This record gives sequence, structure tokens and C-alpha cells, in this order.
Amino acid sequence: MKKSFSILGAAGAALGLVSPVAAAVLATVPMQGGMVMPMLMYHADHGHLHVLMPSEIPALTPLLASNPADSFNPADPWFGALDPSAGGAAFSRRYGFMWDSAMSDPLPPHHAVWLRKLASTPGLECYRYSGNAPKAFEPIFGTAGTTNARAWNLMMFHPCFTAPPGTNTHQAVFEAFLVNTNTGQEVPDSGTGPMTFNFTTLPDGRPALQLQSVTNHLAVTWSATATNWVLETAPALNGAAWNTVTNEPVPVGGQTGVVLAPDTPSGFFRLRRQP
Repeated sequence: MKKSFSILGAAGAALGLVSPVAAAVLATVPMQGGMVMPMLMYHADHGHLHVLMPSEIPALTPLLASNPADSFNPADPWFGALDPSAGGAAFSRRYGFMWDSAMSDPLPPHHAVWLRKLASTPGLECYRYSGNAPKAFEPIFGTAGTTNARAWNLMMFHPCFTAPPGTNTHQAVFEAFLVNTNTGQEVPDSGTGPMTFNFTTLPDGRPALQLQSVTNHLAVTWSATATNWVLETAPALNGAAWNTVTNEPVPVGGQTGVVLAPDTPSGFFRLRRQP
């Protein structure tokens, strides 16, 4: 049976040298930069919502790139998605929905604002985040099968967007619209129209992996100068658990590598930094 192996590693973008710092266990998820705020408002004479979009493009950044010595608390709900020892996703909380009360007319009686995701690129996910007790990291806007729309209480709202580390660009398209709270129905022609959230993505700086043929076996190899890394494997990228490859690393063609057994199942490989 034909098998397929994929390797995840450095994606080619250069990362600056980082001075050694004391490791910390983070209690919250970093925003990964300053706030980037779409400003929403309602104009009664127009009868619909408006939005003023920022021009800055946030970078989805993995913790290994922004805080290379740090980790998240395993007890926190975002650990599985964001910690380098677990999902290791690149993330950003910079985009936030902001109600411009100074420029807005009051909403009509019995009306509320809703937010809806219209489209997004594959791999981009969205979560409701709260760093205060009770902490939260809940899929929203279509992530993990959730509904693509939700009511908004007009308080500043910063979702956490995630994607696999790398050099891809991502995009999510939203709209805001009015709902009649008496009928539960969307008010026709009340929306902002599409508002596009653009992202770049950064790699996480893991050493590049290669597949090599060794005496009728395959080996997963990496630079011999890269130390304190453990090889992991998973059957899929979305939601699957990563397991440590227990084969002992050995020298392979001037690199360090793990020789795969013939019965190794198809899957993906990556390196995880050891504490």
C-alpha cells in the first residue's frame, strides 16, 4: 500500500536572533501587536450600518516566534490550540470590532447588531477569547461547525484568529447587520456590506525537516546543529493529537534523523522544542 508522509518545518522566512530570556508560563494570550479596529456606526438617515476599515494587516504569529522561551498553562482552554508543545498555531487578537458611539445615531427601538462571517481562507479559524475568569477559548464564526453569525452587545470585541504557521496569507470576510429583536428577523438592507480582515502568517522557526532514503527505509532528518528538539507525528493536521516518535535519533548523511519502521502509518511530522 502506498504511504504518504509530510513534514512541517521552517517555511523560509528569516527570524531575528533572540537573546536568551527566562521562560515564563503565560496566563493570557498575547495580542501580538497593537489593536486594529474596524469602527462600526449607524446613521439613521441612511437606515443601515457603516464601517470604517483600518489599513494595517496583522501577522498571525506563533508563540515560538513571539515568545520563544515561553509556554501556556496546560489548564488554560487555549493550550491545546496555541502552545508549541500542542497545536502550535500562529495567532493574532489584533483585529477587534469597535462601536463608534461618538459618530453613531442611536439604534432604532427593538433592534440589535449582529456579526456574520461570509467567507474565509482554508485553515483560518476564529475563537471567542477571554483571559479573565472564567477563561474562554470557544470556536465561533463557523469554526468547528459553529454558526457563522452571532449577536454583538456593542462592547469592544477581539476574537482570536489562528492558522498553521508558515508564510501563507489569510482572509476573513465579515458583515454587520441589524436584527429586529421582536421578530428575530434580519432587517433588509441594513448591513455594512463586506468587511475584509487580511492576515499574513509567520513561521515558527522550527528546523527544516527532510525525507531521506536509507537502505530501503525512509528517515526524517534535520540539521545536526539543532538541539533540544523532539520529533512528533500526527495522522492529520486538523485536531489530531501529536505523538512523540520513540525511535532513537541517529546520524543520517551528516544530519540528525529518525529511521522509520516499514509499518509506520502515513502522517505528518514536526519538531517540538524540549523545555
